[in-house]
Amino acid sequence: MNDIKEKELFKLGLKLFNHKQFYDAHEYWEELWLEYHLIDKKFIQGLIQLTVGYYHWSTGNLKGAFSLLNKSLNKMEAFCPNNRGLDVGLIINSTKLSIQSIEDGKKIDWDKVPKLESSL
Repeated sequence: MNDIKEKELFKLGLKLFNHKQFYDAHEYWEELWLEYHLIDKKFIQGLIQLTVGYYHWSTGNLKGAFSLLNKSLNKMEAFCPNNRGLDVGLIINSTKLSIQSIEDGKKIDWDKVPKLESSL
């Protein structure tokens, strides 16, 4: 991450995600994904899918949540154990727990939503 604006977009997305403002977080990461030549473009796409997945779950769209959380896993696994200062393994494990809750027909359990804390 060389560009100041790129760093800001990433960090704003993290902050909004952690405040459960999933739609807004996805907007910042989508701008980052679309506007910058990133070596970890698939990772950012995975974060977008993760975020929209939780957004869908929070609005009761279980099918959309299930689909997007699974798609995000496929992207995240390539960046394990960490990327951009994030513990990708923790994100993957939390996402798997969330997917299992969706399969079990449960409402969103905010304790299963990962905290995205970057060491950068």
